Amino acid sequence: MNGIVVGVDGSKQSLRAVDWAAAEAVRRGAPLRILYVITPWLFDVPVDPRAGAMRAWLLHGGEDIVGYAVDRAAERAPGVEVSGEQIGGQAAETLVDRAGDALMLVVGSSGRGGVGGLLLGSVAFQVASHARCPAVVVRDAPSDGFGEVALGVDGSPASAGAVGFAFQEASVRGARLHAVLAWPHPISTGPGDMQPLVYDPEMVAKGEERVLSECLSGWRAKFPDVDVVPEVVHGRAAPALARASAHADLLVVGSRGRGGFTGLLLGSVGHAMLHRARCPVAVVAPG
Repeated sequence: MNGIVVGVDGSKQSLRAVDWAAAEAVRRGAPLRILYVITPWLFDVPVDPRAGAMRAWLLHGGEDIVGYAVDRAAERAPGVEVSGEQIGGQAAETLVDRAGDALMLVVGSSGRGGVGGLLLGSVAFQVASHARCPAVVVRDAPSDGFGEVALGVDGSPASAGAVGFAFQEASVRGARLHAVLAWPHPISTGPGDMQPLVYDPEMVAKGEERVLSECLSGWRAKFPDVDVVPEVVHGRAAPALARASAHADLLVVGSRGRGGFTGLLLGSVGHAMLHRARCPVAVVAPG
Protein backbone atom coordinates (compact mmCIF):
# COMPACT_ATOMS: atom_id res chain seq x y z
CA MET A 1 0.00 0.00 0.00
CA ASN A 2 1.55 3.31 -1.08
CA GLY A 3 -0.31 5.27 1.54
CA ILE A 4 -0.35 6.26 5.19
CA VAL A 5 -2.24 4.32 7.86
CA VAL A 6 -3.29 5.90 11.16
CA GLY A 7 -4.91 4.19 14.13
CA VAL A 8 -7.64 5.96 16.10
CA ASP A 9 -9.69 5.23 19.20
CA GLY A 10 -11.45 8.53 19.84
CA SER A 11 -8.85 9.84 22.30
CA LYS A 12 -7.22 13.27 22.00
CA GLN A 13 -3.88 11.58 21.43
CA SER A 14 -5.21 9.59 18.48
CA LEU A 15 -6.79 12.71 16.95
CA ARG A 16 -3.41 14.43 17.16
CA ALA A 17 -2.03 11.45 15.27
CA VAL A 18 -4.75 11.95 12.64
CA ASP A 19 -3.77 15.61 12.27
CA TRP A 20 -0.08 14.69 11.89
CA ALA A 21 -0.85 11.93 9.39
CA ALA A 22 -3.12 14.23 7.36
CA ALA A 23 -0.36 16.84 7.05
CA GLU A 24 2.08 14.10 6.03
CA ALA A 25 -0.37 12.80 3.41
CA VAL A 26 -0.52 16.29 1.89
CA ARG A 27 3.29 16.52 1.74
CA ARG A 28 3.62 13.14 0.06
CA GLY A 29 0.47 13.26 -2.06
CA ALA A 30 -0.45 9.90 -0.54
CA PRO A 31 -3.84 8.40 0.38
CA LEU A 32 -4.70 8.25 4.08
CA ARG A 33 -6.45 5.27 5.66
CA ILE A 34 -7.92 5.58 9.15
CA LEU A 35 -8.46 2.39 11.18
CA TYR A 36 -10.38 1.87 14.41
CA VAL A 37 -9.77 -1.59 15.89
CA ILE A 38 -12.43 -2.97 18.22
CA THR A 39 -12.97 -6.24 20.02
CA PRO A 40 -13.82 -8.93 17.42
CA TRP A 41 -16.84 -10.37 19.25
CA LEU A 42 -18.83 -7.29 18.27
CA PHE A 43 -18.95 -8.67 14.74
CA ASP A 44 -20.41 -12.01 15.89
CA VAL A 45 -24.16 -12.65 15.67
CA PRO A 46 -25.49 -12.37 19.26
CA VAL A 47 -27.73 -15.01 20.82
CA ASP A 48 -29.08 -12.83 23.61
CA PRO A 49 -31.14 -9.85 22.29
CA ARG A 50 -29.74 -7.68 25.09
CA ALA A 51 -26.24 -8.43 23.87
CA GLY A 52 -27.42 -7.47 20.39
CA ALA A 53 -28.49 -4.04 21.59
CA MET A 54 -25.15 -3.48 23.32
CA ARG A 55 -23.31 -4.70 20.21
CA ALA A 56 -25.23 -2.29 17.98
CA TRP A 57 -24.58 0.61 20.36
CA LEU A 58 -20.83 -0.05 20.45
CA LEU A 59 -20.60 -0.52 16.69
CA HIS A 60 -22.47 2.73 16.15
CA GLY A 61 -20.07 4.47 18.52
CA GLY A 62 -17.15 3.12 16.51
CA GLU A 63 -18.69 4.40 13.30
CA ASP A 64 -18.96 7.85 14.87
CA ILE A 65 -15.29 7.76 15.88
CA VAL A 66 -14.20 6.77 12.37
CA GLY A 67 -16.53 9.27 10.72
CA TYR A 68 -15.30 12.15 12.86
CA ALA A 69 -11.66 11.22 12.22
CA VAL A 70 -12.25 10.97 8.45
CA ASP A 71 -14.00 14.36 8.35
CA ARG A 72 -11.23 15.92 10.43
CA ALA A 73 -8.52 14.52 8.16
CA ALA A 74 -10.35 15.53 4.98
CA GLU A 75 -10.68 19.09 6.26
CA ARG A 76 -6.95 19.26 7.00
CA ALA A 77 -5.89 17.46 3.83
CA PRO A 78 -7.89 18.80 0.88
CA GLY A 79 -7.33 16.81 -2.26
CA VAL A 80 -6.09 13.75 -0.37
CA GLU A 81 -8.00 10.47 -0.65
CA VAL A 82 -9.18 9.72 2.91
CA SER A 83 -10.95 6.51 3.92
CA GLY A 84 -11.89 4.94 7.24
CA GLU A 85 -12.88 1.54 8.63
CA GLN A 86 -13.57 -0.14 11.93
CA ILE A 87 -12.36 -3.72 12.14
CA GLY A 88 -12.23 -6.42 14.76
CA GLY A 89 -9.01 -7.66 16.33
CA GLN A 90 -6.24 -6.89 18.79
CA ALA A 91 -5.30 -3.25 18.26
CA ALA A 92 -1.52 -3.34 17.76
CA GLU A 93 -1.44 -6.66 15.90
CA THR A 94 -4.23 -5.62 13.54
CA LEU A 95 -2.73 -2.20 12.79
CA VAL A 96 0.66 -3.73 12.03
CA ASP A 97 -0.92 -6.37 9.80
CA ARG A 98 -3.14 -3.94 7.91
CA ALA A 99 -0.33 -1.39 7.44
CA GLY A 100 1.90 -4.03 5.82
CA ASP A 101 4.27 -2.17 3.52
CA ALA A 102 2.54 1.22 3.82
CA LEU A 103 4.58 4.41 3.66
CA MET A 104 4.15 4.63 7.42
CA LEU A 105 1.89 3.68 10.33
CA VAL A 106 0.93 6.51 12.69
CA VAL A 107 -0.47 6.21 16.23
CA GLY A 108 -0.86 8.40 19.29
CA SER A 109 1.50 7.80 22.17
CA SER A 110 -1.32 6.68 24.44
CA GLY A 111 -4.99 5.96 23.90
CA ARG A 112 -8.39 6.00 25.51
CA GLY A 113 -7.64 2.91 27.58
CA GLY A 114 -4.29 4.19 28.88
CA VAL A 115 -3.43 4.57 32.55
CA GLY A 116 -3.26 8.19 33.68
CA GLY A 117 0.29 9.50 33.82
CA LEU A 118 1.78 6.97 31.43
CA LEU A 119 3.77 8.62 28.65
CA LEU A 120 3.59 5.61 26.33
CA GLY A 121 0.69 3.23 25.83
CA SER A 122 1.01 -0.48 25.11
CA VAL A 123 -0.39 -0.14 21.57
CA ALA A 124 2.17 2.53 20.65
CA PHE A 125 5.00 0.42 22.07
CA GLN A 126 3.88 -2.72 20.24
CA VAL A 127 3.41 -0.86 16.96
CA ALA A 128 6.86 0.71 17.21
CA SER A 129 8.36 -2.69 18.03
CA HIS A 130 6.68 -4.78 15.34
CA ALA A 131 5.72 -2.57 12.37
CA ARG A 132 7.38 -3.55 9.11
CA CYS A 133 6.97 -0.03 7.74
CA PRO A 134 8.16 3.13 9.53
CA ALA A 135 6.08 3.64 12.69
CA VAL A 136 5.43 7.19 13.88
CA VAL A 137 4.33 7.80 17.47
CA VAL A 138 2.80 11.24 18.07
CA ARG A 139 2.73 12.73 21.55
CA ASP A 140 1.40 16.22 22.32
CA ALA A 141 0.42 18.67 19.62
CA PRO A 142 3.26 18.84 17.04
CA SER A 143 4.12 22.33 15.85
CA ASP A 144 6.09 21.64 12.64
CA GLY A 145 7.65 25.05 13.23
CA PHE A 146 11.36 24.30 13.48
CA GLY A 147 12.03 23.24 9.91
CA GLU A 148 14.28 20.44 11.12
CA VAL A 149 14.30 16.65 11.15
CA ALA A 150 16.54 15.03 13.77
CA LEU A 151 18.17 11.68 13.10
CA GLY A 152 19.96 9.26 15.38
CA VAL A 153 22.87 7.51 13.62
CA ASP A 154 25.10 4.78 15.02
CA GLY A 155 26.77 3.35 11.91
CA SER A 156 25.09 -0.05 12.16
CA PRO A 157 23.62 -1.72 9.04
CA ALA A 158 20.28 -1.86 10.88
CA SER A 159 20.12 1.94 10.97
CA ALA A 160 20.43 2.43 7.20
CA GLY A 161 16.66 2.42 6.75
CA ALA A 162 16.28 5.15 9.35
CA VAL A 163 18.86 7.31 7.55
CA GLY A 164 17.04 6.94 4.24
CA PHE A 165 13.66 7.69 5.79
CA ALA A 166 15.04 10.79 7.53
CA PHE A 167 16.41 12.14 4.23
CA GLN A 168 13.04 11.55 2.58
CA GLU A 169 11.24 13.38 5.37
CA ALA A 170 13.65 16.31 5.28
CA SER A 171 13.22 16.52 1.50
CA VAL A 172 9.39 16.51 1.43
CA ARG A 173 9.32 19.05 4.28
CA GLY A 174 11.98 21.31 2.82
CA ALA A 175 13.72 20.97 6.18
CA ARG A 176 17.33 20.65 7.25
CA LEU A 177 18.51 17.32 8.62
CA HIS A 178 20.29 17.26 11.98
CA ALA A 179 22.17 13.94 12.09
CA VAL A 180 23.46 13.02 15.55
CA LEU A 181 25.95 10.28 16.37
CA ALA A 182 26.69 9.86 20.08
CA TRP A 183 29.51 7.78 21.54
CA PRO A 184 29.93 7.29 25.32
CA HIS A 185 33.23 5.36 25.18
CA PRO A 186 34.63 2.48 23.09
CA ILE A 187 32.60 -0.64 23.81
CA SER A 188 32.64 -4.22 22.59
CA THR A 189 29.87 -5.00 20.13
CA GLY A 190 30.38 -8.74 19.93
CA PRO A 191 32.50 -11.74 20.95
CA GLY A 192 36.20 -11.10 20.41
CA ASP A 193 35.70 -7.37 19.89
CA MET A 194 38.04 -6.19 22.64
CA GLN A 195 38.36 -2.47 23.27
CA PRO A 196 41.27 -0.65 24.97
CA LEU A 197 40.94 0.45 28.59
CA VAL A 198 42.81 3.65 27.75
CA TYR A 199 42.03 5.63 24.60
CA ASP A 200 42.48 9.05 23.01
CA PRO A 201 39.08 10.85 22.95
CA GLU A 202 40.09 13.06 20.03
CA MET A 203 41.14 10.06 17.97
CA VAL A 204 37.89 8.23 18.78
CA ALA A 205 35.86 11.34 17.94
CA LYS A 206 37.54 11.62 14.53
CA GLY A 207 36.78 7.97 13.88
CA GLU A 208 33.12 8.52 14.77
CA GLU A 209 33.01 11.56 12.48
CA ARG A 210 34.19 9.33 9.64
CA VAL A 211 31.50 6.79 10.49
CA LEU A 212 28.83 9.50 10.42
CA SER A 213 30.12 10.93 7.14
CA GLU A 214 30.10 7.49 5.50
CA CYS A 215 26.56 6.79 6.69
CA LEU A 216 25.31 10.05 5.16
CA SER A 217 27.35 10.29 1.97
CA GLY A 218 25.26 8.06 -0.27
CA TRP A 219 22.00 9.63 0.83
CA ARG A 220 23.40 13.12 0.40
CA ALA A 221 23.98 12.30 -3.26
CA LYS A 222 20.39 11.05 -3.63
CA PHE A 223 18.92 14.09 -1.85
CA PRO A 224 21.11 17.06 -2.85
CA ASP A 225 18.31 19.44 -1.81
CA VAL A 226 18.65 18.47 1.87
CA ASP A 227 20.83 20.68 4.06
CA VAL A 228 22.62 18.30 6.45
CA VAL A 229 23.96 19.35 9.85
CA PRO A 230 26.12 16.48 11.22
CA GLU A 231 26.98 16.36 14.92
CA VAL A 232 29.16 13.93 16.86
CA VAL A 233 28.49 13.97 20.60
CA HIS A 234 30.63 12.47 23.36
CA GLY A 235 27.96 11.07 25.62
CA ARG A 236 25.02 8.70 25.75
CA ALA A 237 22.70 8.59 22.76
CA ALA A 238 19.36 8.98 24.57
CA PRO A 239 20.10 12.36 26.23
CA ALA A 240 21.73 13.68 23.05
CA LEU A 241 18.73 12.77 20.90
CA ALA A 242 16.28 14.07 23.50
CA ARG A 243 18.03 17.44 23.29
CA ALA A 244 17.95 17.37 19.49
CA SER A 245 14.23 16.56 19.54
CA ALA A 246 13.46 19.79 21.42
CA HIS A 247 14.21 21.74 18.23
CA ALA A 248 12.89 19.27 15.66
CA ASP A 249 9.57 18.56 13.99
CA LEU A 250 10.35 14.84 13.80
CA LEU A 251 12.95 12.51 15.32
CA VAL A 252 13.94 9.42 13.32
CA VAL A 253 15.65 6.42 14.93
CA GLY A 254 16.32 2.82 13.97
CA SER A 255 14.49 0.08 15.81
CA ARG A 256 17.82 -1.45 16.84
CA GLY A 257 21.40 -0.22 16.95
CA ARG A 258 24.90 -1.62 16.88
CA GLY A 259 24.81 -2.36 20.60
CA GLY A 260 21.50 -4.21 20.50
CA PHE A 261 20.94 -7.81 21.51
CA THR A 262 20.13 -10.28 18.76
CA GLY A 263 16.38 -10.78 18.50
CA LEU A 264 15.55 -7.53 20.31
CA LEU A 265 12.76 -5.83 18.37
CA LEU A 266 13.17 -2.35 19.83
CA GLY A 267 16.47 -1.12 21.21
CA SER A 268 16.97 0.85 24.41
CA VAL A 269 17.55 4.15 22.57
CA GLY A 270 14.38 3.81 20.51
CA HIS A 271 12.44 2.88 23.63
CA ALA A 272 13.84 5.88 25.51
CA MET A 273 12.94 8.25 22.69
CA LEU A 274 9.31 7.12 22.69
CA HIS A 275 9.21 8.30 26.31
CA ARG A 276 11.50 11.32 26.24
CA ALA A 277 11.39 12.94 22.80
CA ARG A 278 9.83 16.39 22.55
CA CYS A 279 8.43 15.77 19.05
CA PRO A 280 6.87 12.88 17.09
CA VAL A 281 9.18 9.88 16.79
CA ALA A 282 9.59 7.67 13.71
CA VAL A 283 10.97 4.19 14.43
CA VAL A 284 12.29 2.49 11.30
CA ALA A 285 12.95 -1.24 11.18
CA PRO A 286 15.94 -2.67 9.26
CA GLY A 287 15.26 -3.06 5.55
